[in-house]
Amino acid sequence: MKSESNNLYAAFRDRFPTDLGATFIQTEDDRVYSYRDLDKTSAKTAAAMESMGVKLGDRVAVQIEKSAEAVFLYLACIRMGAIYLPLNTAYSLSELKYFSKDAEPRLFVATPDTAATIERVLNDDQVLLTLDQNGRGSLAEKTEAATDTGLIAPVEANDVASIVYTSGTTGRPKGAMITHQNLAFHAQTLHKLWGFVPGEMLLHTLPIYHVHGLFIAINCVLWNGSGMRFLEKFDADAVLKFLPECGVMMGVPTFYSRLLANEAFDAEVCSKTRLFISGSAPLLANTFDAFQKRTGHTILERYGMTETGMITSNPLDGDRVAGSVGFALPGVEVRIADESGEVVDDGETGILELRGENVFQGYWRQPEKTKQEFRPDGYFISGDLAKKDKSGRVAIVGREKDLIITGGLNVYPKEVELEIDRIKGVDECAVIGLPHADFGEAVTAIVRRDARLPSIEETEITDALKARIAGFKQPKRVLFIDDLPRNAMGKVQKNLLREQFSELYD
Repeated sequence: MKSESNNLYAAFRDRFPTDLGATFIQTEDDRVYSYRDLDKTSAKTAAAMESMGVKLGDRVAVQIEKSAEAVFLYLACIRMGAIYLPLNTAYSLSELKYFSKDAEPRLFVATPDTAATIERVLNDDQVLLTLDQNGRGSLAEKTEAATDTGLIAPVEANDVASIVYTSGTTGRPKGAMITHQNLAFHAQTLHKLWGFVPGEMLLHTLPIYHVHGLFIAINCVLWNGSGMRFLEKFDADAVLKFLPECGVMMGVPTFYSRLLANEAFDAEVCSKTRLFISGSAPLLANTFDAFQKRTGHTILERYGMTETGMITSNPLDGDRVAGSVGFALPGVEVRIADESGEVVDDGETGILELRGENVFQGYWRQPEKTKQEFRPDGYFISGDLAKKDKSGRVAIVGREKDLIITGGLNVYPKEVELEIDRIKGVDECAVIGLPHADFGEAVTAIVRRDARLPSIEETEITDALKARIAGFKQPKRVLFIDDLPRNAMGKVQKNLLREQFSELYD
């Protein structure tokens, strides 16, 4: 049954501070946005979008820089029942063309600098508006002229709130449909699990086109009715400046390794910070240990994915173990199974499967793919290799689908391989992730040259990729090899390549 109370925004508003003048966002240059600003601006933005024909269930694609106004746009979509579609700012035109065709957004919001380019991939019935990092643009003008109607649309708990695209193993990105209930579950559960304190500030240094920075960080703050210091991007010097006023910091492992590389980062800087949380990529044990030794703080590592949000977390109170992602969240069932779905014994490696209110509704317009990813009893097959001990503590030991996580962002090798194989002079290639001190894993291409054009070099390949795929997907190195190692079935043995070049970035 559709109800305003099922709308995630209504749940947030019920938890707003009594004083709506309290800070919600404070930027790096000390611009302050209150909860009153949040409520008013998101309502007027929703009214502006509604006047342009955006209605319940319509998709709103967004590729803009991080700003307070970008957050208000996200909340406007939630409150009006539109489906928010965040897009990485690094996506190329060809990638945007695919997303536009697949999701068919009614509205596309871009930066003024990219609007003319993006307009080329839109249809006549799609509306294009602009918003820059300072909150200016055609969307801002229409918002200012709109009337605040206080709109909060009635929705069902399982109505889709957002579609977030994940790269596909076949090269075709999939849109994960995330519901109002999914997002409410995470906000409520993590707020309690991580012990948020009334009035506690979050240091926000993450991008907001990604589940981590958008749905985990921001939604926890909203559930807490508190504020955040909102930085444009991660910068170690800025973190050193603002960390003393913040109780919580969320980051990817790269952030913590960069802080440790800064000699000014010490125990005194973070003496007032209650909790450091790491996710989106594996945290190296030496980073975990070095951080603890330098600061006296033990990083809390957790594990999740786009389709499910958070799955497990190390405890707030209790041992946080290096190399472990902790225990299943309350209300989430986790099991380790073999390829047929049979549960393996404790301590044995298998595929992590799960079910619970955190699990997405399915892939947008891909019912067959959705069916393939679920067991008959409702468990979602994560594709991650893991093991679980008798206490229930989980460790991720690999990724069945060869997913590369670089700087907290997901890269599926097949998508990159398809682009490299199109380049004249390439016979075949394999894309792998190799250990990297800064990025966690570095995208690396291993190429066999075409005998008809044996002179192709690394720069020719990297230059050709610049216009085809997002920067974070592009190989940091291209290496050449006479033959790719294969097994008896002819499949490239990427494990051997990872072993062979494991010290490339040391």
